[in-house]
Amino acid sequence: METISVRVPDAVEEELDAYAEAENLDRDAAIRKLLVDRLEEVRHKRALSMLEAGEASSAKAAEIADLDRWAFAELARSEDVSWVAEDHLASDLEEL
Repeated sequence: METISVRVPDAVEEELDAYAEAENLDRDAAIRKLLVDRLEEVRHKRALSMLEAGEASSAKAAEIADLDRWAFAELARSEDVSWVAEDHLASDLEEL
């Protein structure tokens, strides 16, 4: 495991210590948890954004989000992101 060193303002350090105490974690574990959780959020948002913009298929977006396709579909639903274009949906319905 790699070591990362970072300087933070005193207010951030105080907030981090309060978080660690509330979560019953040592400072290193609290930092790791916050970093991992935030990176997961960033991956999910990026994947959803790419899907919505048509820059990635649902399979590729799920891969970017590091989720299986069903979990990603649930994430997209919960965030109200659709990857079915209305013009395609209308033509598909007409064909039925």
